Amino acid sequence: MRSVLQPLRWLAISFIPLCLAAVTRAQPIRLPATFSQQHPRMEIARADLPRLREWIDHNELARNTIQRMRQSIAPYIAHCRTDSTWMLSRLQMYWQTRHVEIYINGGIFDHAEGQAPVPTVKFPGARDNITLYAAPKPEDLLPYSDDLRGVCLVNRSKPGQPMEWVEVAKTGRVIESINTQLMGMAYTAAWLYRLTGEEEYARFAIGLFDTYMKGMYYRTTPHDITHGHHETIAGLSTFEVIQEAALLNNLTGIYDLLYDYLRQHIPQQLPLYTNVFRKWADVQIDHGVAFNNWDLIEARSVLNIASVLEDDKTYPDGKGRQYYIDFILNHNAERQWSLTKLLQEGYDPVTGIWNECPGYSLNVLADFTGIVQRFDRQFHHDILPDMPILEKAVPAAAQYLFPNGFFTAFGDSHYGRLSSIPARRLLENAQLHHKSEQAVFARYAKTLDAFNNLTSQTSQYQAGQIIQPGPGFNFSEIISLLPDSPYIPQPPDTTHAGQITDYITPVFSAPRVSYLAIRNGFDPVNGLMVALSGSKGNHMHAGGIAMELFGKGMILAPEAGIGASYFQPDYAEYYSQFPAHNTVAVDGISAYPVMKSNHGFDLLHSYPAPGVKEGFFPLVSFANVSFIEPETQASQNRLIAIIRTSDSSGYYIDVFRSARKDGRDKMHDYFYHNMGQQLTLIDSAGLPLTLQPTDQLTFAGGHLPAYDYFWDKRSVFTSNDIQAVFRLNMPHGPGLQMNMWMKGEKDREIFAVKAPASRAIDRMGLPHEIAALPLPTIIARQKGEAWNRPFTVVFEPSVTDAPKEISAIHSFTPVRPVGSPDRSVKSSVCLTITTHHGNKQWIFCSADTTTTRYDRYWSAGVFGMISEGQHGLQYLFIGDGSGIGRGDYSITSSGSNVSAALCRQPDGWYFTATGPVTVTLPQQDAPAGKSPRSNGSRVVLTLPAMPYSKLQF
Repeated sequence: MRSVLQPLRWLAISFIPLCLAAVTRAQPIRLPATFSQQHPRMEIARADLPRLREWIDHNELARNTIQRMRQSIAPYIAHCRTDSTWMLSRLQMYWQTRHVEIYINGGIFDHAEGQAPVPTVKFPGARDNITLYAAPKPEDLLPYSDDLRGVCLVNRSKPGQPMEWVEVAKTGRVIESINTQLMGMAYTAAWLYRLTGEEEYARFAIGLFDTYMKGMYYRTTPHDITHGHHETIAGLSTFEVIQEAALLNNLTGIYDLLYDYLRQHIPQQLPLYTNVFRKWADVQIDHGVAFNNWDLIEARSVLNIASVLEDDKTYPDGKGRQYYIDFILNHNAERQWSLTKLLQEGYDPVTGIWNECPGYSLNVLADFTGIVQRFDRQFHHDILPDMPILEKAVPAAAQYLFPNGFFTAFGDSHYGRLSSIPARRLLENAQLHHKSEQAVFARYAKTLDAFNNLTSQTSQYQAGQIIQPGPGFNFSEIISLLPDSPYIPQPPDTTHAGQITDYITPVFSAPRVSYLAIRNGFDPVNGLMVALSGSKGNHMHAGGIAMELFGKGMILAPEAGIGASYFQPDYAEYYSQFPAHNTVAVDGISAYPVMKSNHGFDLLHSYPAPGVKEGFFPLVSFANVSFIEPETQASQNRLIAIIRTSDSSGYYIDVFRSARKDGRDKMHDYFYHNMGQQLTLIDSAGLPLTLQPTDQLTFAGGHLPAYDYFWDKRSVFTSNDIQAVFRLNMPHGPGLQMNMWMKGEKDREIFAVKAPASRAIDRMGLPHEIAALPLPTIIARQKGEAWNRPFTVVFEPSVTDAPKEISAIHSFTPVRPVGSPDRSVKSSVCLTITTHHGNKQWIFCSADTTTTRYDRYWSAGVFGMISEGQHGLQYLFIGDGSGIGRGDYSITSSGSNVSAALCRQPDGWYFTATGPVTVTLPQQDAPAGKSPRSNGSRVVLTLPAMPYSKLQF
């Protein structure tokens, strides 16, 4: 057992390892030249308070916000008028035992020891927030509760939800949530005191704050009895230092807003408070994870603390405001990188994309721009020139968008809307420092807001809305976004919203996170988009080459999400694993580490090329990626194409090849999950498939535990083509369908199953009955290899009250060219797709660029397409190849592979190519009166690389 004097000794020596660790400096971020000595300073300067009060008096929304703040704590203020200790007695403290040392067993509370001279802060039960128990209302909390039986909480699993005693280890994070909530009330009261001068708000806040801070003064960080990882990430109040951000925001805000009152009434306590804050800052630096969003969350907390501390010279060890600010900006410790290093390591300088999944990367963007705003407001000091990547990263986030306004959700993400707040923070920066970039960020912010409105999203800060403040909210952040805010200069604004397509590209590749987006049109309903994701960066899943598909206003084939929580079995066993994704697993065992993963795919080809926004053939888009599945060392290749048939229709082609390098393939499983209440399967003749119940797809069969999560399993063996229709009936809107066709192969079994609901769609505003639906899922199992017998699938989204565009799909076997190895034909996929308008497309997909022929049609490339209408050829398209042709029409390249298109339109022929080619046409197709070079009955044109444009003969 340690002495209660240990915290004082710890404070005296804790700066030594930090100083020793801080030996690496990158390009330094400059500190402010001057620091104000007055409080408040964290969210609003003292000089701005009169202007803020005057503005509130004249702004109805602000007055409504203040009124709701009063109402949120009024009942508790009333209790404290007759008993000043009523509120503080609800804090979760070691009231009698006064423990100092906390012992954990990994992510679970074990026990506490030691005794301090005052009550100390109680530690929560577990790192995982999932528990049967919930916090009672503050008025129902037992006062001064410190009982051997544990904690008295609400049991949500029993009828009537009674309160009962439960051991601490079973309470999840409820204990810390209670304390954070109460400190949030104190923070609200501190704001009200600053805005109104009513002293009872100050007394209410100080009672809670003083009790808590004195109790934390003697507490130490937890000791893990297993001597494991959890001891390196724990904070003073909870199992993860990053989870202390809300609490520290409340505590530092209370101290800053009430500083003058504290100095007047209990000045002797100020050194204790600052010692606790400084100890807390050191814990935030010393614990945690340096290479991801943890680092930034911890940095934000340390900057909060630094904001309320005094200058370095005030403290004997010299660790004050400047020390901690400089440390966070420019110094590196083992578990806390400087912001300079974090920016360099985390952001891709080419794409502006952060190396975590979207749900986390967008929070990181908000945090970084929030730090820029912090320096602008607190110090009138511009640090953005030292963080220039943010100016690229803010608009780059739009590349994650689907046409309906939701960003992609691969990895540990939820589908959501992009916020314009990061852009508005950079706009504020440009305004405050008189930069020419004002128009740039104003335009992007307005464009994003207009796009969100177009796709039926209303902002929580929309004009006219009454703001609902919660405990511990950032009042200055809210009012800065209200009309006529006193925080941001408002020069005459002549900037207009642009189009969201100004900020996205038809093909976008982000290798740092292994993400690829292919878009064809960006209408919120009729746009087409497929997203592919690998596993590179942080918070990623083991999913190989995973796919999301969009159609008719909905992400119909969604990502899986994170399950109940990171610490529950469903996350580890299912949601983060191959079978939860739209991908292919090998031998039922494909797996690799999740979270921090290094298994991305390689982009081999795409059309158009990533970043190209104009000058390309608009009717065909495709991409081809490769991946090595590490568990079985299988080669995998996925070619995905979008074929546009009209402004409102189109379809997807998915060709997925997979084979073990050692040739010991048992099977390959193609997973496809789609939203819907109903799944219908029919054969190539249009008759229902006769599926039988099956006991297969289990962990007991030697597969991943994820296979056990499927139910209502039925299957059929068939080598024939199959068709499937997924139907999604929306409560208020048209019914949606995904029409699926799959080419048959020998030794194939088709499963129709139900899979767990997507946990990524829960923030899309969908009705609960839709968001909670299990996902109807098709699993196609190919016995042996799936390289020469790839999974070949066509998807067409449609609405139920309108016919789908495709009327028939057939495969055909190409003729092996003379001298060509037989494997080239085996690995080629050839389809004909007929539409209701009588058009017919001939599709050639090859694993290489060997020439594939059938009748008068041929292709020598990775992806080739010939489209015919009632009046003859419509277009030729070759993607990364040496040529394509139909009879007298052809495109050929004698040099390197090219992508090219030749398209007949009413006013003539249009053409594009990425390199020089030769184009041949029948003589009758040459314009009258023109004399291009001819070769008998053919016209021969030698053309250079050019953007898509009309041919001039």
